[in-house]
Amino acid sequence: MRWLGQRESDNVEDRRGGGGGGLLVGGGIGTVVIAVIVMLLGGDPSEILNQSSPSQQAAQAPSGPQPDDDAASFTRKVLGSTEDIWTKLFADQGAQYRKPTLVMFRQMTQSGCGTASESSGPFYCPGDQKLYIDLSFYDELSKRFGAPGDFAMAYVVAHEVGHHVQKQLGIMDKVDALRERLSEREYNKVSVRLELQADFFAGVWAHHAQGKSFDFEPGDVEEALTAANAIGDDRIQEQTQGRVVPDAFTHGSSAQRVYWFKKGLKTGDINQGDTFNSREDANLQ
Repeated sequence: MRWLGQRESDNVEDRRGGGGGGLLVGGGIGTVVIAVIVMLLGGDPSEILNQSSPSQQAAQAPSGPQPDDDAASFTRKVLGSTEDIWTKLFADQGAQYRKPTLVMFRQMTQSGCGTASESSGPFYCPGDQKLYIDLSFYDELSKRFGAPGDFAMAYVVAHEVGHHVQKQLGIMDKVDALRERLSEREYNKVSVRLELQADFFAGVWAHHAQGKSFDFEPGDVEEALTAANAIGDDRIQEQTQGRVVPDAFTHGSSAQRVYWFKKGLKTGDINQGDTFNSREDANLQ
């Protein structure tokens, strides 16, 4: 992707200078393993992370040049673009978009959802309405998931911002209210729909940002689709347990994630992303 003079967002807490530190207390190795699986699914690991007690003090911003400064600058630009696009889309609906804060950290930091670590992967915490990312995840995305490229990285950020959009629209709170009323199996189905909608919103952002924040270059869309395909529940289950269990899906299959991102990218219409009542992707599982 080729930036078109895109500004960098100021809504960033840069905690990379703290150098990590601290220990996960009380979770044990089982918690770490589960958190890794949540990371691979690209979602919000707050339930797992809340089982651990943070001992790290607040990290400080880096004082000089850092090896991942290019990734940090890129992430700021993506966040700035999402701010511009979603502010306008909300305004078109007569609403105000409240911009989230993105926290960059190394190894470990505190979040409103518990301890965030490098094994958590990028996630959105509805408790403090912040996005968290250890920039080393971009290397993981390329090396482990086989999804390299700058637009694949942008898709990851845009997906988490999609969760913030859901929070702003009241969708996330409605889904969370169902947690105590549904069985695990039924709630997983709702969770899948929440994640697929975030993929759709990532596509909506890309639709409107293209030509304003950036121009697509050859292979950009394929990079995002590769990333969406690589972190589908079916692919992750196959890798981690050797079989696919659809009832245990929490984020959707690879095909479903690709479908909804592509729909958002094609239409750019936020009103076409009702993943909860639509079953147009039913045959893609």
